Amino acid sequence: MYRKYIKRLLDIVISLCGIIVLSPVYLILAALVRKKLGTPVIFKQERPGKNEKIFQLYKFRSMTDARDSDGNLLPDEERLTPFGKKLRGTSLDELPELFNILKGDMSVVGPRPLLVRYLPRYSATQRRRHDVRPGLTGLAQVNGRNAITWEQKFAYDVEYVDHLTFAMDVGIFFRTVRAVLKHEGINSETSATMEEFMG
Repeated sequence: MYRKYIKRLLDIVISLCGIIVLSPVYLILAALVRKKLGTPVIFKQERPGKNEKIFQLYKFRSMTDARDSDGNLLPDEERLTPFGKKLRGTSLDELPELFNILKGDMSVVGPRPLLVRYLPRYSATQRRRHDVRPGLTGLAQVNGRNAITWEQKFAYDVEYVDHLTFAMDVGIFFRTVRAVLKHEGINSETSATMEEFMG
């Protein structure tokens, strides 16, 4: 009952309330991103959702479009500005994902939506992370986020899929608040974001 109906209802209520309450924050952040990083203010990228259905993920832009002499984008570390680091460090860059939740692309809690190009690289077990809607936060995010290995992340994702309950979602939600306030696990040990998953 919770997994099939109540979870989606809670997602709608929480995301709608969040969008309304945080509307002044959206306006301020949009103005700051436009001033410091230019346009577009919203970063859009295709990500796989439930049952691997592709959707457009929304985030506030946190990187420049700086390129090398051949026209290739520079590494994340070079394109991530101090302002962008603050956005990511506070997770404010992810606020537009509330619209993804309201639309039904995502849930408040679930495995994080990763890149489309990773799809062929998953094992059969890892692929089960797509049995539920991806989340704004998840079990892996409150157990290390980008500071843990891909294998550990996927193990947490599958554990979540297998044991999803209302109590688990509530626990993850409040642990997320604590993790964000303490700036835990934002970067991996070797990268400004997270190393590419190669399978």
